[in-house]
Amino acid sequence: MSQRVYIFDTTLRDGEQSPGCSMTVSEKLKMAAKLVDLGVDVLEAGFPIASVGDFEAVQAVSREYKDMSVAALARCTKLDIERAAEALKDARRPRLHTFMATSDIHLKFKLKKSREQVMEEVVKSIQLARQFCDDVEFSAEDAARTDQDYLEAISKAAVAAGARTINLPDTVGYSIPSEYAQLIGRIVNALGDTAVVSVHCHDDLGLAVANSLAAIEAGARQIECTINGIGERAGNCSLEEIVMILKTRGDKLPYFTGINTEHLYSASVLLASMITFGPQPNKAIVGENAFAHEAGIHQDGYLKEKSTYEIIDPRTVGVPEGRLVLGKHSGRHALKDRCADLGFPDLTKEELDAVYKGFCELADRVKGVRNDAIAAICREATSSRVSA
Repeated sequence: MSQRVYIFDTTLRDGEQSPGCSMTVSEKLKMAAKLVDLGVDVLEAGFPIASVGDFEAVQAVSREYKDMSVAALARCTKLDIERAAEALKDARRPRLHTFMATSDIHLKFKLKKSREQVMEEVVKSIQLARQFCDDVEFSAEDAARTDQDYLEAISKAAVAAGARTINLPDTVGYSIPSEYAQLIGRIVNALGDTAVVSVHCHDDLGLAVANSLAAIEAGARQIECTINGIGERAGNCSLEEIVMILKTRGDKLPYFTGINTEHLYSASVLLASMITFGPQPNKAIVGENAFAHEAGIHQDGYLKEKSTYEIIDPRTVGVPEGRLVLGKHSGRHALKDRCADLGFPDLTKEELDAVYKGFCELADRVKGVRNDAIAAICREATSSRVSA
């Protein structure tokens, strides 16, 4: 039977932390509205201790979207937790998301603490967080590089202290799918049904989505991700990609989410309008070229039956339809179809040959041929017919 995977969106928190992605409180509220339409399960609105703006954003989202599970991030310190709890006080479904590094490299160089000290602080912090709300998540920062015996022990201790979700991040994008699946599977088995195991993968090696997918197959049931995959350094697991993988390949992946996928493209566009960059054109699902076809062989197949070259109906993600891009790789079939759209539906064979010749000459000189240029070539090729 299909199993539910929960989507924890951190576009407004981890996503915003990346260069060029800072958002104002009003922008965060606007983006939050789209995330609510999208149907995310948990909306992480900010890191309240980080700035007044982050505090106000968490507060505003909590007040505006009463039916949402709204999360705020806090280090495992009293000040952070109290600040996050204050920001969440108007939320009906607050989640305190606590975190602390657990890998030896972080303990030695960043925290300068022993494993025992970290364990003690994590337990005390979760107990404190539980005084403010029932829904507490603990993230073991750099879990993918943490000693697995210690990670299992601290995960069990966090659950015993009151955490309901244990997040095991690949904080620096170092892991590979087989390795990460083994780690996740071990902790899933160790915790059983006492907590939901979550993952938060970064894309430093281009494996954030692959690692998240491997984690799902190993038993993780919450994925932390962002629109357009924005986030620290190379970014986070892309929400639209992981969701559409599960939706498209249900034959092999018996999992589902509550995401309303027809809002994916508009969410991507809205986010791009607020920050300093959008997704690259060849970005899966939401990129400008995700449903564009230029090669003549592809265009011919697409015009005969769209599923020959489109595994996803564009409308499923909110894109009205695929499009044919006419360039030097295009063929007669696509060109004839475009000519008809431009008002030249009945070109003779000789006229089409002339149009194709003129089109190819132009396409060799420019990167993509505009519709007005194609129409001009058509007018020239049919000029004798008009004059006659």
